[in-house]
Amino acid sequence: MTASLREAIRAAQDRKAVNLTVLDVGKICSFADYFVICSGTSTRHTRAISDAIQEQLKKRWGMLPAHLEGYAQSEWILMDYFDFVIHIFLERAREFYDLERLWKAAPRVAVPKS
Repeated sequence: MTASLREAIRAAQDRKAVNLTVLDVGKICSFADYFVICSGTSTRHTRAISDAIQEQLKKRWGMLPAHLEGYAQSEWILMDYFDFVIHIFLERAREFYDLERLWKAAPRVAVPKS
């Protein structure tokens, strides 16, 4: 796990992201090494999580997401940082898309404490 990924996780934790899960998809996926999946309690909360991650990674590492999708609706925000992809869901969208089930072959990684 890279320092920038740990920083993204810490930023999500600081914004009280719910049910944060990290999947190591590197061996079964060609476009990323890790998925970070978390939930927010409202669209305002999902945006706040996304904003905090973007601010921290830009400030600390000069990183911007290569792709940002879903921010306007904020039910599922996808942030692509190449090595890792962050998925921020409202709980009902998370249950519907169920990425943990779709990527069940990927090992879960222990989430660092904030």
